[in-house]
Formats: sequence, structure tokens, C-alpha cells
Amino acid sequence: MGHHGLEKVFRSRHFKGLVYGVALLLVITAMGTLGYHYIGRPSATWIDSFYMTFITIATIGFGETVDLSAHPMGRLFTVFIAIIGIGTLSYLFSTLVALLIDSDLNAELRKKRMEKQIAQMKGHYIVCGIGRVGSNVAHELAKTRRSLVVIERDRAVLDTWLEHHPHALYLHDDAADDDALRRAGLSNATGVFAVTGDDSHNLMVALSVKLLSPKVRVVVRLHDIRNTNKARRAGADEIVSPDFTGGMRIASAMVRPHVVNFMDQMLHSDEGQRVEQVVVPDGFDSKPLAELVPKSKDYLLMALHEHGNWVFNPSDDHMVNAGTALVLMTSPEGRMRVEKLFTV
Repeated sequence: MGHHGLEKVFRSRHFKGLVYGVALLLVITAMGTLGYHYIGRPSATWIDSFYMTFITIATIGFGETVDLSAHPMGRLFTVFIAIIGIGTLSYLFSTLVALLIDSDLNAELRKKRMEKQIAQMKGHYIVCGIGRVGSNVAHELAKTRRSLVVIERDRAVLDTWLEHHPHALYLHDDAADDDALRRAGLSNATGVFAVTGDDSHNLMVALSVKLLSPKVRVVVRLHDIRNTNKARRAGADEIVSPDFTGGMRIASAMVRPHVVNFMDQMLHSDEGQRVEQVVVPDGFDSKPLAELVPKSKDYLLMALHEHGNWVFNPSDDHMVNAGTALVLMTSPEGRMRVEKLFTV
């Protein structure tokens, strides 16, 4: 059981009950020992008194090590210790069983519940590897209201992620394994991020995805930019090198600081402001832009991408066709409103 699992056990109400039960048992044992030592004085030793308490609580039923024949109140005291002690032992046993069952059963029920949730998902994203890069990818997807499933083979890394995202959907498995990708809902997914720390493993993930579901978009993380051609042959639709991108970001911070600050503000905005894209689906007739996407304070249309060309700041009478990508600056809510405009 990982650190996350142990933490859940320690927070469990059953664990707290177990602690209270042990404390009560110790108190009863101390009371019984003191009581029998007083009742059996001067012949009763501390060992005899403790043993008398123990056999009473444990219902072993051996003879009285502390003579109570001349002490009727001593026998009533024994009844009291027996009732409280046996009740406490029963409570401890039932609580321990409940704690064991709860920890295992909860994990199994959560696993089944997650598998059922994942099977019902459509249009989600699969993040393969939840380390430094993968956790940032997942954070951005969650912040912009996109559903995701995480696949991670390193239990310690996964537990670290789950400590901060306890309700995340995940698989503890190898993302290059076909069965893991199927269980993550690959057939209904929009895209896959192969962002583990190993270039060769990311290439295997991309290849596995494309063999199972060629239409799913795959973005691959590479440390060594020389592996780009291999990634393309493996089926990667997009390749990102953190080292290369980081270098470009550093240079931009020097030569175009205001642009960089503007982009950073969007990425760190609590409102989730982003430059987003919405693609006009198949089945839509050509319409003027003003009719298809009316102006709104919820979004700012910046450009269109159609037939491989960019149209910046398009005019209101520009004819928009199916397959055209609209690039907007908007919040997640604004993006969803635009998407609803194209719902058939």
C-alpha cells in the first residue's frame, strides 16, 4: 500500500475507532489491576491482579487468582470488568475487520467505479506519464474543463499526483500496453499525450496508439530533438521538446517581454483565459462569419485557419465552411458557448 493509501487508512473513522478502543481497553485493564490489588490485599500481588483482569476480559475462565469468596463486592466488580472488557474487545475486533475490509473494498470499488466512468467517457484526453511535464499537462486540461485519464506505471509518482488530485481518473499501468490504452478509453478519446521522461517509451506509446486508433491525435514529448524523425514514423502528430521550447521561451523573454508577459498572464489567469480553437464540424453550410459566430463579450475571434492558410482578423462577411478552425481568446465557458453554436 502506497503513502496515499496509508494516509487514507489513518484518516478513516474505523482507524480512529480502533485507537479509541485500544485506549479504553488499556484503561479497563489498569482499573481491573488496581481494583483486584485493592480487593485482594494484602496477599494479591500486582501480577496476580493483572492476570485476574486478563482472564476476566479474555473470558478464559481459569480459577480466581485473587480470592473473592469473602468479597461479594469483588465479584460484582468482576462482572463489571467482564461486561466492559468483553464489550470493548468485541468492538475492537469488529472495528479492525471493518478497517481491513474498508481499505481493500474501497480500493476495489473505486477501481470498478473508475473503469465504469472511463468506459462512458467520450472526447477525453489520455495523459501517459504524470511526472513534472505530465502533471502540468493534466493541470492545464483540468483548468480548461477538459476531461482526462492518467496512465502511470510508477506507483510513487502516481501517489504523489493523487495526493493533490484524489478524484482524478487513472490507471496504474504501462501506457505502451495495448490493454491499458483500451481501458483508458482510447477508442473514444480525442488525443493522447506521450509525456513520460523516456523518449523511447514515448515512441512506443505513440506507435501503440496509432496501431489501435489511427485517428486519435498524439503529442509526443522528446528530450533529444534528433529523435524527431523516429517519432514521426511512429505516428506522432506533434512533437514537443521541453529543452528546445524552453530555449525559445528564454530568448522571447529578452527580445519580446510584453508578448511573453501577455501569454504568461493567460496561462496563469484564474479565469482560465486562453487562446482556444473551435473547428466547424462537417455538415454545416457556408455562412457569413457574423451570422455563424456573432460578436460577444465572452470571446474574441482572432483568426481563421482554412485550406492550410491563415486569415487574421476576418471580416464579418467572410464565408466560413465546414472544417475551418476558429482561433479565439476566451474562457472555458466562452469556448463551450461557441461549440454549442455548431451543435447540430
